[in-house]
Amino acid sequence: MSDQTILILGGAGLVGAQVARQIARDIHPHTIIIASLYQSEVNEVVTSLKKEFPKINWLGVWGDVFVRADFTDEKRATLLDSPRYRADLYDDLLGDLDAAYQRSRLVQLILEHKPSVIVDSINTATAISYQDVYTASILAKQKLDALFDKIDYLNETVHPPGETRGVPVRTREELHAGIAEVAKMRKDAARAFEILLLSQAVPQLVRHIILILRAMEQVGTRLYLKIGTTGTGGMGLNIPYTHGEDKPSAKLMSKTAVAFAHTGLMFLMARTPGAPIVKEIKPAAMIGYADITMRAITERGDPVFVYVNKDEELGDTLTLRDDASRYKKLGKLRMVVVDTGENGLFTKGEFEAITSLRQMEFITPEEIARKVVLEIQGANTGTDVIAAIDGAILEPTYRAGYLRRAALEEIARLEEETGVPSVALGQLGPPELSKLLYEAYLLKARYHTLKRVLTQKPRQIADALYRYLLRHNDLRHTITSVGLPILTPDGKRILRGPFIRIPERADTNTVPLTPEAIDQYARKGWVDLRPQNFVVWKDRFEKMRRAQQQLRGRGSAAVTMEAYLDEEIHIGDVVAWVFNNEERGYRIK
Repeated sequence: MSDQTILILGGAGLVGAQVARQIARDIHPHTIIIASLYQSEVNEVVTSLKKEFPKINWLGVWGDVFVRADFTDEKRATLLDSPRYRADLYDDLLGDLDAAYQRSRLVQLILEHKPSVIVDSINTATAISYQDVYTASILAKQKLDALFDKIDYLNETVHPPGETRGVPVRTREELHAGIAEVAKMRKDAARAFEILLLSQAVPQLVRHIILILRAMEQVGTRLYLKIGTTGTGGMGLNIPYTHGEDKPSAKLMSKTAVAFAHTGLMFLMARTPGAPIVKEIKPAAMIGYADITMRAITERGDPVFVYVNKDEELGDTLTLRDDASRYKKLGKLRMVVVDTGENGLFTKGEFEAITSLRQMEFITPEEIARKVVLEIQGANTGTDVIAAIDGAILEPTYRAGYLRRAALEEIARLEEETGVPSVALGQLGPPELSKLLYEAYLLKARYHTLKRVLTQKPRQIADALYRYLLRHNDLRHTITSVGLPILTPDGKRILRGPFIRIPERADTNTVPLTPEAIDQYARKGWVDLRPQNFVVWKDRFEKMRRAQQQLRGRGSAAVTMEAYLDEEIHIGDVVAWVFNNEERGYRIK
């Protein structure tokens, strides 16, 4: 095993820095890249590690890896405050995937350094969940309600119920002022709604996983190891600790939900052909500690000050955040604290409580780092969450395989009895599945076997299947009614129903048609009767036939994904063969 370049995401954090140290000590790679959010933290850690391990090439990079490269040094609050930047964030999150891939800072980092191992110690769940979709939802609703109420009020005062339209009850100046106020409220509501969209956790997490997997596939990364979180330090829904908000904390539960959604996506990543080895270590305790020190306290990056308190008589209302300038400032708050890195600063009282027996307790970063290095080296530590899930899930069974044949025979019997072929509804996607099933069914209905298809010319097949469809009205109407247009052999017309599944567009009901677009749509979800499509089908059948000829004399070793075990066309097995051999859509475990 030769892992010469290792990238540590979150490498300047408490755990990341210790992982870097342990990797340098035990694995001795040529290059270790420390990637973290802040330049000062990266420089401090890299400087220290260079002195400790001078033979290793240490590189430091900084910035936000969850945004495009152009935004990597910007604070999220700054980006959200700009309409143009919000539009850019929306494009990166929900727009074209290929374009987002090219712009992504994380992708560019991986493509530049081509790491064989990535250790991801970023607290992804916290980064995403504490964008706080709950507060964003409340603010968006308040802004929209206020806007609609104002519009209703203006409509009623300009045209009150029962009055003749055009007789205003307000002056022109008042009306113009009201319209200006609506314009401002509309702008505020749009901002709040856009922030709400950008705060959604699941789209962010899904796109993050897709981007990092694609980049690792492109450079050939061997191992992706995530240091994850339970979100609660191993405690349950009864956890008495939050990040400062009251309990029960919806934000904290969101953190756990995102953390395990992340685990689920990595579980799928580990079952994806071409993906790296995927592992996750999930500490279930408080992680600590880096230092014990007397220091000035900050909160969200700003210093915390000590103020002289005021005596206030309770009345009908209570101001939660008063003007700080009305209070005498005594200086910065300083206190003896335990520094647990990205997990925060704890006083003696807080640290004593949270680490007590049967509370969150704690684990050290050195212990985590040793587990990480052992997993990189291929040892079985018993702490890989992905492997644990693999060992706990129920896999396909012999009994189900045996019953599959009985189910298919019963379906075939009912097809014969009713005269209605059971091909595809279009509800199990993508539409390409239905398209392939119907094309395979037409080939089966007209030619029955692979051999007979291979004796025909593509033009003959196209014309024969078109005539077959014209004669079988029920089949034709069924295909078009489930959302699959039928492209005629000349490529100039389609037979269609009231809706079409491909192209899939939520933003418009009309799309331009070009020859390139027609080719794309036909590949993805149109029953394509053009001769060139049957060139493709003949090539498939030829490969199936070649694989059949290898079955004799090789025993079970010949039964691979490339093998098709029957001369007759079984439409589901044929399409499964296409997914296995052309789409890389197969399971590896």
